[in-house]
Amino acid sequence: MADLQTPLVRRKRKKVLVDYLVQFRWILVIFVVLPFSALIYLNIYLGDMWSAMKSEKRRQKEHEENVDKVVKRLKQRNPKKDGLVCTARKPWIAVGMRNVDYKRARHFEVDLSAFRNILEIDKERMIAKVEPLVNMGQITRATCPMNLALAVVAELDDLTVGGLINCYGIEGSSHIYGLFSDTVIAMEVVLADGRVVRATKDNEYSDLFYGMPWSQGTLGFLVSAEIKLIPTKEYMRLTYTPVKGTLKEIAQAYADSFAPRDGNPAKIPDFVEGMVYSSSEGVIMTGVYATEEEAKKGNKINRVGWWFKPWFYQYAQAALKKGEFMEYIPTREYYHRHTRSLYWEGKLILPFGDQFWFRFLLGWLMPPKVSLLKLTQGEAIRNYYHDSHVIQDMLVPLYKVGEALEFVHREMEVYPLWLWLYKLPVKTMVYPDPGFELHQRQGDTSYAQMFTDIGVYYAPAAVLRGEEFNGAEAVHRLEPVAEPGGAQAPPTTLASMEAPPTNFVEEEEGRRKF
Repeated sequence: MADLQTPLVRRKRKKVLVDYLVQFRWILVIFVVLPFSALIYLNIYLGDMWSAMKSEKRRQKEHEENVDKVVKRLKQRNPKKDGLVCTARKPWIAVGMRNVDYKRARHFEVDLSAFRNILEIDKERMIAKVEPLVNMGQITRATCPMNLALAVVAELDDLTVGGLINCYGIEGSSHIYGLFSDTVIAMEVVLADGRVVRATKDNEYSDLFYGMPWSQGTLGFLVSAEIKLIPTKEYMRLTYTPVKGTLKEIAQAYADSFAPRDGNPAKIPDFVEGMVYSSSEGVIMTGVYATEEEAKKGNKINRVGWWFKPWFYQYAQAALKKGEFMEYIPTREYYHRHTRSLYWEGKLILPFGDQFWFRFLLGWLMPPKVSLLKLTQGEAIRNYYHDSHVIQDMLVPLYKVGEALEFVHREMEVYPLWLWLYKLPVKTMVYPDPGFELHQRQGDTSYAQMFTDIGVYYAPAAVLRGEEFNGAEAVHRLEPVAEPGGAQAPPTTLASMEAPPTNFVEEEEGRRKF
């Protein structure tokens, strides 16, 4: 194997006009994108507050009326003339910088923009019933004051329930609860012929229930979902543990952080997150829910949600110098710790956005609305990002993480890398290794194999050095790394802000034909 400390040197790339457009794009971002983003966020917040002020009965009535509108709209469709069915949203509205070309195909449009209400929070059944455009910021504002939360809460405020179910949603609690879609109890779906069905894991529509996750919205219009709630506490006690060594040693420390070798279940944390900053350095973060009383007993409280605070991934990196430390973060602020910096993509959008002076003066305007960023990038910049930027999640079995990290370093040299755990049950879109239960590997159980999501989101070092790089080819080379027992996952950052577009090729004739 090639020396991981010696970067693969590629030919120098001659700068062209698009390089300068990207380099100085921050001017447009500061003076246009950020102000308009702030207005959009304010409008969304006011809309969420107005929704919360409505009675539960009124929200349910509006929901039923909106479902009826969808049904009537579908019944107006002539399959022979109107072609495919899709949501009536613009193709650039997605939480991701990629251009999703297939969404440009406008056929028979159905408007789902009214489905933005939290319909019910049932404390007895521990279930939240929500519409597909309810986003993570909205749901945590409603549940955290009750010391409740969705079992899996995605980090970015803009990520929606519909996008996370139909696409791919993972978080630091997925080693316990699985993916976002694994926490869904029931789905209300409008089929292509206009019928409204409720799908659960054990009713007559169970195949639809298991088919909807990762389907990209191709099986039906999701109009509501019942999702598992869990009890929480006011704070997250977070421990930052630096790890220095080879990538395989970092991977082993990551495995040890949540799956103690002595098998003591009391040592399993509520949240696990790993960030790899170079081929020899990483930080593992483990979180446990804590009460307000515990947090205030002379311990450090870090309110990471304030606009002037350091970007979280950079703050965590400080553990490499100061050593292991522990602090308490308000639970809701911990959930959304990567929102302001868009993970670490904000550094490419605003090279000085992480500086104290900018955070103090304009940090309250962050993050820029991704949909606005896409509107301002143009064809040339869009193609530049396709070729010179990587946004890809890769699911690999826990025991192969070290090998996968070495491959990503050798082929892309992208840092930071993001590590999430995922408990992969047998009945899901991706299958565990055959016979995994016989090996008794670290983290596995008799009914689920532990996988890791490796998030690759940034410009490769070759691009930053001004060398040639083909992002599309590099991503294609990732495919065999996860086989067997793995997959390239739909990127978390591409989860739709609205329910994903639907492509019904023909009317659904059978009860469960899809």
